[in-house]
Order: sequence, then C-alpha cells, then structure tokens
Amino acid sequence: MITADSFVKSEKAREADFSTDPDDRPLIVQFGSSSPSDIVDAAEYIARVSDGIDINCGCPQKWAIAEKIGGYLLTHPDIIQDMIVQLRNRIPDETFTKSIKIRIDPDIRKSVDLCQQLEAAGVSFITVHGRTLKQKNEPADWDAIKVIKDSVRIPVFANGDIKTSEDIVKVVADTGVDGVMSANGLLANPAMFSGHDVTPMECVQDWLDINERDKSCPFRVFHHHLIWMTEKQMSKADRIKFSDFTTKEKVVDFITNHFELQNPAERSPIPRESSSLDD
Repeated sequence: MITADSFVKSEKAREADFSTDPDDRPLIVQFGSSSPSDIVDAAEYIARVSDGIDINCGCPQKWAIAEKIGGYLLTHPDIIQDMIVQLRNRIPDETFTKSIKIRIDPDIRKSVDLCQQLEAAGVSFITVHGRTLKQKNEPADWDAIKVIKDSVRIPVFANGDIKTSEDIVKVVADTGVDGVMSANGLLANPAMFSGHDVTPMECVQDWLDINERDKSCPFRVFHHHLIWMTEKQMSKADRIKFSDFTTKEKVVDFITNHFELQNPAERSPIPRESSSLDD
C-alpha cells in the first residue's frame, strides 16, 4: 500500500514508492487514502503504466487507522463511494479497473451492505480479507467471503490463509470467488500462482537479474524478498547467516554459490526500457 497524499505531493515519494517496467503487466497499484482527490490524482500518475488502482480499506494497523486510511474507511462508506465515483469520472476507461480491498465486519450484514453500495457506485471488483480489523491469527472466515460473493454480481476475490496452490483450489471451491489475493504466500513463493510448491530457482535468478538491471531497489527490500523466497530451501544455520548480511555483494555471492546460480553482474541480460511516471 502506497499512501496517496505523499505520493501526489512529492516527486521523491513517487520515486521511492513506485517503480515498474513494461514487462510488469498486468499491474494494479494499491493506495491508502482518506481523500478522494488524492486518490484520483494518484490514479492519473500511474494510469499510463498500470492497469488499475486499488483502494486499501482494510489495513488494521494503528498508524493507518490514526491517519484515517485503510480499515478506518470501513466505517465511512460514503468516502469510499465518493472515491469510486470520482475515479470513474476522471478515468472513464473501463479497462483501467477501480477496485477496493476490505476486511469483514463482525456483523456480516454490514459488509454485504457496503459491497452492494460500492457495486452500485461502479467498483470493478472487491477483494475480501476474511478477518475483522481486530483479528490477527484467527483462521480466515471463508464462509463470510462466500456470503459476500453470493450477494453481489461483480467479481469478488478471496484473501486470507491462502499460502499454497492447494489453498487456492479449496477457497475457490468453498466460496465460488472469481480470484484470490495472497500476501505471505506470494512473498514466500512468487511462483505459487503457476502451481509451484516452493520458489523455483528461475524465480530467484530473475530477482537477482532485475536488481542488477535496475539498482533503485533499496537493499533492505532486495534482501528481505530473498529471505522469504529461500527460507524453505535453507538450513536454520544458513538462514541465520544469510539474514545477517548487510551488503548486496555478500547476499549475491552467498545466493549464487549456495544455489549454483549465475552472478547477475556476469550475465548479459537483455536491456529493458524503464517505465517512468515522468516520461
């Protein structure tokens, strides 16, 4: 989630928070905001290099609630509705989707009412995380997701406890949803949607190559993704050692030697054009 207010006000924030390339499609960019005008302005910045905007209406973190974004919006449906209406007016192209992600209310009827209200406003699809704002480790309520799916005509995506390809098959069968969203599952295995049980080494090699080609990714982010992707394929001792590295050179050297991959600095990847917001 990118905070829309800083994104639209600061070029530095845009450079730090968002980057892509022509091969990164389809691409939907998620923002958090309590301002319809900021959401619309943010959408106009990314519309040329993406396929849609998603409004985060479910983040349960205290800072997000305090900033009146994320889960705060669940009790202010008029703001979400205004965002959708203004997005459709400013960017009428139907191929550029305007979607939202929510968490469920303890009273599922309130969630159904919200989704039906936003369907009437013209939202493209809704992703439903099957937990309330106060829940953290409790099992996701897929039955609640099914209730919402059965109550609207627009596509509904399921989110929560989707960590393997088997989970994808089960949640679709149990709820009838049109798609799924996964967070931790895809961090651990970016190729999960392709049917892989663990991250294939081709995926790790791609991540190394991408960061050799585009050096704007902060080291912390580069390293963090590799820790997630390789966790199930390293011993505990190797995981501890790898997590302690503080330079890109050490990380790349360890990964390429441990998994017999090619050092990206020694490869000759095909150059790709960048997709700048300011081009």
